[in-house]
Amino acid sequence: MPTTNRKKQAKDTAVQGTNDSSVVSKVSAAAQGYFHDVFLQHFVCKVARRAPLINRGYFVRWRAVDHCVRTFLHITETCPARQILSLGAGFDSLYFRLHADGTLDRAVVFEVDFPDVARRKTALITSDVTLRGTLDSHLPSPAGPVYVLSGQYRLLGVDVREESQVEEALGAAGLDWDAPTLILSEVVLTYMETQWSDAVIRWAAKLLTQSLFVMYEQIHPHDPFGRIMQDHFLKLNSTLHALRQYPDTAAQRHRFLDKGWERCMCLDMNEFYLGLVSEEERRRVESLEPFDEYEEWHQKCSHYFILTASRGSLMSQALLSHAPVSAVPSYLPSLRATALSVQTAPVSLEGLGMASSLVSPGRVLLTGGSSREGRGAGTRMLLRGEEGWRSVSVEPSEDLGVRLYHTVTSLPGGGLVVYGGRSSPLNPTGGLFRVTFDPAASPGPLDSEDRGAVKLSVEQLVCTGDTPTLRWRHTATTLSHEGKDFLFVFGGKNESEAALDDGHFLCLDRQHWTEMPVEGAVPEARHSHSACSYQGGVVMFGGLDRGGVPLGDTAVLRPTEIGFTWERLEVQPPPLPRYSHCAHVVGEKLVVVGGVWLHSDGVPGVLIIDLTTHSSVEFSLDTTSVPWPLMLHSFCSELTDTEGLRLLLIGGGGNCFSFGTHFNLQPVTVDLRPALG
Repeated sequence: MPTTNRKKQAKDTAVQGTNDSSVVSKVSAAAQGYFHDVFLQHFVCKVARRAPLINRGYFVRWRAVDHCVRTFLHITETCPARQILSLGAGFDSLYFRLHADGTLDRAVVFEVDFPDVARRKTALITSDVTLRGTLDSHLPSPAGPVYVLSGQYRLLGVDVREESQVEEALGAAGLDWDAPTLILSEVVLTYMETQWSDAVIRWAAKLLTQSLFVMYEQIHPHDPFGRIMQDHFLKLNSTLHALRQYPDTAAQRHRFLDKGWERCMCLDMNEFYLGLVSEEERRRVESLEPFDEYEEWHQKCSHYFILTASRGSLMSQALLSHAPVSAVPSYLPSLRATALSVQTAPVSLEGLGMASSLVSPGRVLLTGGSSREGRGAGTRMLLRGEEGWRSVSVEPSEDLGVRLYHTVTSLPGGGLVVYGGRSSPLNPTGGLFRVTFDPAASPGPLDSEDRGAVKLSVEQLVCTGDTPTLRWRHTATTLSHEGKDFLFVFGGKNESEAALDDGHFLCLDRQHWTEMPVEGAVPEARHSHSACSYQGGVVMFGGLDRGGVPLGDTAVLRPTEIGFTWERLEVQPPPLPRYSHCAHVVGEKLVVVGGVWLHSDGVPGVLIIDLTTHSSVEFSLDTTSVPWPLMLHSFCSELTDTEGLRLLLIGGGGNCFSFGTHFNLQPVTVDLRPALG
């Protein structure tokens, strides 16, 4: 066999393998109650439970396709004949579900896939009494590429790229070229060389004059998540070809219009989920399993889309539509021409969900988080010397426990307070700890031979008053009133509440949770926001609301004679909403770095809000010198010089759907001088 043919066969085999993985994930989601499908389990040897993030991802995929199919069947319910043509159908159970629902009146389902896949599916169907029972009792023997020929179901084994063979096989199987037809392509065309997938789109428009094309695929290959997604499929020998030429929803829409389709609508999966899935159904889905991977969920959804394209006036009624009131408003941030330089720091350190605090110039304490070794990464300290940063271990006098998404807050009189966090989405971490250092046991400078561990004194505080409910993804900030210092805890989430809107004041000298008079409109419930000490109070920005939508508001809690008052700042232009970011106050400016927004083309860099003029400006990050994808969420950030002109970003990354977990391998520095002058 020629080398080129062997390579093609190997790639075809790899693509077929994605079907096997996909059906196992769909079975897992169905088994956990995300959607109802009793037929999928008949196509797998063993049911395996996937992670909640993967279950949610396959739910929104299933739900989008099901939405389009049901809409098509509703629009065509009075037609004398209608048909569904599924390209690269794999082990999909669509026919069996629709047959069981009784929604296939005067309809036929045609499935096309590689001969090997069609052969395997035929064997599974004919050997299973449940699947076989949905077909005609007397099936004709398979002939040529037609493996199953039943009244409402036809299974064909032919390479979708071979246009003439597909057309001939469909004709032989009884496809009516004039009948209303839904063409379904669920992560299929992208595996083909682009000239072949374009040809499929073109011939479908040419031959099926009353048709609706439904496609679900990937987009946005160039941001960090997209790069990891591409690398995953490259390792599987299943290159995502369409991404190069059609990297976003606008390009995909123009693609179909240029290939003969009359109208086209395309939504990314954040838009679909928040706009076309009812709030009631979202609440049901979000209550099925413990979940705390919001950043990865939103990024996954921003990198997949559902598209509908129509031919004929009837089919235009089946196009996707935007929600009447969009839950995902469009933001086009006005970026300054100058991008801020990002450089790697020559020290290996990784982790997700850690908390940090600048102990003194050149000394950063890191606690908790998770790494490749699992949860409960040891407490570390980053030290800066003449040759750069180094990481040293820390020996606490008392174990701080496993903590992710907790807070470490510097106290006015010295020392730190560690509060909140979780070990898992079902197990918030209790306790409030004061941390101090043994100066006599501090390690020497970078170039010394003293590389011992830092001694850490940890004391659990016993506090009186009404203790706040346990939480994580909250903020804990110091503020002052009438000469007294308080720790102000706001928001977050716990195992029962998607987001909290309560604020609590801990009087630090009395160790007492105190009721303080607070006036003004309290900011709405949120988690994964930022809060910084400012003029004796707090400035808060962003976060994720109860409905799973990022916020872009700015609020200040100011001290008054009797207590505090909330004031909302109307910032112009409105900042790009985000959450899972970090923030710092430098003079009269709030510096916000990183975070997650719902659209890939709005990946946050650095936002500067002038707290005096209430103006804002966005800066992108120049990461060309960083040799790996830099994912700025679930990370820590510290200002490392007295002028506040340089940021140190530590940790970060995430579980990138089924593509693997990514860790930022080293801390990086961001030069803020172009932004702060």
